[in-house]
Amino acid sequence: SLVTKIKNNKGESTMIPSDPMILVSFLNTQLRDNYSSLEDLCDSLDLDENQIKQKLEGIGYTYNSELNRFA
Repeated sequence: SLVTKIKNNKGESTMIPSDPMILVSFLNTQLRDNYSSLEDLCDSLDLDENQIKQKLEGIGYTYNSELNRFA
């Protein structure tokens, strides 16, 4: 599947990309436009921060808190 359906803490469904390369682009856009940190994004979308980090480390991306993006 190209997307993973998740529910946020309000019970609303959110679709996030399951492909790591598309996911990193999605997350960086969300971080740039809507969230001040990865922690805020994960809290809001009810995502497991460590799981996200591990998935993206698998393709060579790490979260940079000063830049608020995966690079």
